[in-house]
Amino acid sequence: MDIGKFYFLSNAYLEAFNDLFLMKNSEEINGDEHNRPCFFAFQDFNTHLYWVIPISSKTKKFQKIYDDKVMRNGYCDTIVFGEVLGHRKVFLIQNMCPILPMYFENEYLDPLSHQPVRLNGVTEREIISKAKKVLALHRKGIKLIFPDVLSIEKQILYSVRSD
Repeated sequence: MDIGKFYFLSNAYLEAFNDLFLMKNSEEINGDEHNRPCFFAFQDFNTHLYWVIPISSKTKKFQKIYDDKVMRNGYCDTIVFGEVLGHRKVFLIQNMCPILPMYFENEYLDPLSHQPVRLNGVTEREIISKAKKVLALHRKGIKLIFPDVLSIEKQILYSVRSD
């Protein structure tokens, strides 16, 4: 499990942490099986847990939400845009969640080179910085993340300590 790479979550994670706001796996698109959504991973060095941020190709939809937040607040830390394999994607920090490596199904590989997909360093640092800021504010009671991530985190930490 490497920080800064992309992964797909197993259904076991979604079953273990039944939260309506967790982004679900969509198994079939036009009759073909796909692993979606894909998640960008980083680590919280305080708890040693990994956190994952879903990415989406629905950039027009989230551009409007982003623009509305910037108009209202002057900034938006819960949505970040970046390039993945040459395509514009949106990183949904507002939907991030904690995870253990056992819940990763597989790593996202470039279909041409079969190498792990990575971001450029600037985008990676921006996403991780904003995610840590949003998580810190969420811990202080400012609800910026849709899933109940603090409850999920507590369950994961309890299970790790019990093992």
